[in-house]
Amino acid sequence: MPLRADVALIRAYRADRYGNLVYFGTNRNFNPVMATAADMVIVEVDAILEVGSFNPNDVVTPGILVDILVLRGDS
Repeated sequence: MPLRADVALIRAYRADRYGNLVYFGTNRNFNPVMATAADMVIVEVDAILEVGSFNPNDVVTPGILVDILVLRGDS
């Protein structure tokens, strides 16, 4: 059976306003797979940048898979 989820909670390093995700470290291992397997994808990011702020070749998960972006707050 294929991997499937109703909701995926994903951690990414940065995103642009379209939801394109860039990962840092080991987040790159499992998060892109879960983004493709879930019906709803919620992503927590360190920063939300303007479109074109990072190299398109660095994008691991395209924004079409992301439903909700949440900006990480410092506690």
